[in-house]
Amino acid sequence: MRTTRSGPAAPRPAAPHPAALPPAAPRPADAHAAATPATPRTGLASRDFLLLLASTAAVFGNSSPLLSVVPLWAEHGGGGHGGAGATTALTMATTVAAQLAMGRVLRRFPARHALTAGALTMGLPAFAYALSPALPLTLALSAVRGLGFGMVTVAGSALVAELVPPAQRGRAVGWYGVAVGLPAVALLPPAVWCAAEFGFGPVFLATAALGVLAAPLSALISHDAGHNAGPNAGHTAVAEPGEDASAAPREDTTGGARPGLRALATPWLLLFVSVCALGSLMSFLPLALTAPGTAPTALLTVSLALIVGRWAAGEWSDRRGAAGRLAAPAALACALGTAAFAAVGTLPAGRALPVGIAAGLVFGLGMGALQNDTLVAMFHRAGPAHHGTVSAVWNMGYDSGFGAGALLTGVLAQALALSLPTTFLVLAATVATVLLMTTASARVGARSRERDPDDGRPPNA
Repeated sequence: MRTTRSGPAAPRPAAPHPAALPPAAPRPADAHAAATPATPRTGLASRDFLLLLASTAAVFGNSSPLLSVVPLWAEHGGGGHGGAGATTALTMATTVAAQLAMGRVLRRFPARHALTAGALTMGLPAFAYALSPALPLTLALSAVRGLGFGMVTVAGSALVAELVPPAQRGRAVGWYGVAVGLPAVALLPPAVWCAAEFGFGPVFLATAALGVLAAPLSALISHDAGHNAGPNAGHTAVAEPGEDASAAPREDTTGGARPGLRALATPWLLLFVSVCALGSLMSFLPLALTAPGTAPTALLTVSLALIVGRWAAGEWSDRRGAAGRLAAPAALACALGTAAFAAVGTLPAGRALPVGIAAGLVFGLGMGALQNDTLVAMFHRAGPAHHGTVSAVWNMGYDSGFGAGALLTGVLAQALALSLPTTFLVLAATVATVLLMTTASARVGARSRERDPDDGRPPNA
């Protein structure tokens, strides 16, 4: 016992148990916070993800209409079919060139900054199209805008992975696909019509304004580190209320210098060959389907079904925890739809339209599901340290496949004198062949892992 000069010190009263203390009166700020539900920092309903969707819709409101209007502008200026095609080819070439560098860029700069810069690089040059339809100026502006498009596509996909937990990533990619696809459906036909009825100037001004608008929207994204900021963050499967957490997809958390090539090769190959078919169909269906109204209706059906396919695949994969399981049936649907379009080109007018709509539904749903499933599977297999790299690789596969499919169809039709329906059959067979090869390879790998996950030998050998 402690003593003092005057004797033993009086014992201190015991501190009351916390449970016995009366609750403190809430401060005004606390009362307001308790009354106002907190906005989620990550997830599908978060402010940052909604801003990403808005900026994506705005920037694709710039790119989608101009992919068709700029070639018309070049031809209007005397560039001919060659000049018109060169605008698209140069745009895609610089797009892929930018995507090649984006993995390195995203390791040094936040993705939202790259998205903002890309939106400005697409929007501001679009104002200058109206100055002159001269081919050199049109090509130069298209090249610059292609660089911006490459930045936007990679940064946007990477932000999808950063702004939502893995359990919601399939749905996030699906909603991102809706934001990408809706501008093409809603704005492309009016833009072409407006250019024909009122001139090109209003189209260039409106689309340029949309591109510039995307920049402040993306700059408002306040997300700094993301749900995978820390070494262990973002690795745990998360389920929404009412969902089975055990079914939520999980990411590879092993880290490492780069994602495994084999883990990414299968979804990438399926995406590439299927997008080759998409590029061929989008470029040559108007020439292959000569029955009145068949080609526009089929293209519209493909565009709408693609959006639905991306959204539905995201919902299914998140709720089933099945990222990567839709790739094979989706690629099969792409092959069947492409073959069906080959048949449509040989049918009489009365039967071509309904079969064309059916082919568009099958192909569009399959392509939408394939886009969603391959991107989500590659994100999960590569792990959170490689979101930027995966986004760049996926987008390069998509854009290069689109251009390669159109180029291959033209070469086959011109050099080998094949009909367009026959070239569609060649592409359908290519998709089916790659699907069979990847399926067989996956089965061999599964048997090897069943024998021994370490060295491939049976446990008792």
